[in-house]
Amino acid sequence: MRIAYLDCSSGVSGDMLLAALLDAGIEIADLRKVLAKLDISGYSISVKKVRKGALLVSRLEVRITRHQHFRSYQDIKSIIQNSRISPAVKITAIKILRKLGQTEAKVHKCRLEEVHFHEIGAVDTIIDIVGTVWALSRLKIGKIYSSPVNVGSGTVRTAHGILPVPAPATAALLKNIPTYSSGIKQELATPTGAVLVSTLSHSFGHLPEMRVLAVGNSCGSREVPGHANLFRVIIGQKGKK
Repeated sequence: MRIAYLDCSSGVSGDMLLAALLDAGIEIADLRKVLAKLDISGYSISVKKVRKGALLVSRLEVRITRHQHFRSYQDIKSIIQNSRISPAVKITAIKILRKLGQTEAKVHKCRLEEVHFHEIGAVDTIIDIVGTVWALSRLKIGKIYSSPVNVGSGTVRTAHGILPVPAPATAALLKNIPTYSSGIKQELATPTGAVLVSTLSHSFGHLPEMRVLAVGNSCGSREVPGHANLFRVIIGQKGKK
């Protein structure tokens, strides 16, 4: 069975996870073809190679080219549900979206139907969730393992004001999952990254025994002084083929 290990020692965000999977052996052109099946427009997506110390890693960039409006949970669910992506990817993506929406609703004391994703955030959320689920399927990953999650510390500025790190939704999504802070004064784990890792991972701990087939490295857009801000996915074969 082919497995993937998510190295969250520098935290996790949706774009970093997706970029690492692309770096592990997926062409950006293939991702664009999948995203074209969704009823969203007014954006462009690219992957750039960025040098971080001795490593050349991938960074995913989503640029908004046209005004985007607020999208509710139901809006995004309908976009995924009515798309032409594969049924398996569709089901998993909606499951992840629902968990994210339910957590946001609980944190902000509102109904799921009232949860709104802010303009750019809505596009990013759709791309990160659908793209990650599709990429894992494309890489034929049968089971996902993860390290404990480094959440960072300090505060983060959000649409809801300045919040402590981990942000309330992130903390709720990582319930019962091994987390820690290395003392970096930054938000290292985002709600989208947290929902992807918590939903998709089979277990959390050390790197499992495997025959390594590929490694994908990515970085976030933020520069963190004294910290590489890297994410890594290790793909390997576990047991017999």
